[in-house]
Amino acid sequence: MKTGYHFLLLCLILFSCSSKKNQNQKTANSTVQQEIPEGAVALFDGQSLNGWEVTNFGPQGPVRVTSGKIIINMGDGCSGINYTNDFPKLNYEVGLEARKTAGNDFFCGLTFPVGDSFCSLIVGGWGGPVVGLSTIDGLDASENETRILKNFEKNIWYNIYLQVNDSSIVATINGEELVNFSFTNHEIGIRPEVSLSKPFGLCTWMTTTEIRNFWMRELY
Repeated sequence: MKTGYHFLLLCLILFSCSSKKNQNQKTANSTVQQEIPEGAVALFDGQSLNGWEVTNFGPQGPVRVTSGKIIINMGDGCSGINYTNDFPKLNYEVGLEARKTAGNDFFCGLTFPVGDSFCSLIVGGWGGPVVGLSTIDGLDASENETRILKNFEKNIWYNIYLQVNDSSIVATINGEELVNFSFTNHEIGIRPEVSLSKPFGLCTWMTTTEIRNFWMRELY
């Protein structure tokens, strides 16, 4: 009789532990509401990589979703994600929040279409301070006219905004306009390292970043 009682007690304990584990897992993966502007399309649902795939750069770090954030861990080179759904070529705006948690290079390399070409907005490159477009007339963000230096601290969220229209590319960080470039009569391109991010993707360079509130809105 005691053996049956002990067996029943053990089953109850195991069931209780399993229920708590499942509940904790459910809580960890629950949706965190993303804050996006009215009329915008959420590019990240807050709980999964639905609509995205991990970019197979080769030496990339792991990517995971937790607590309403995409966490792109540093690898030996580029690490990131690319969008798998349709994306406009011109006349759109994109916004996201990003923060660097480890590493000392760019924590947001956003590759995007410009008509039939592609370009990248680099935030925090070349050892941490460089912001600019890569590439312009074959020159990367550290060498062309869009280059600007800005200090980025670890574990601080930065609100990054990009607008691409018929003739110009505009980028702001925390509301400060850092790039306003007319690409007419210029050659737009990307560096070979981020070619797998086309047509739209986000990557880092030997740096861990967190992403949230990622959205896109077409401009009419």
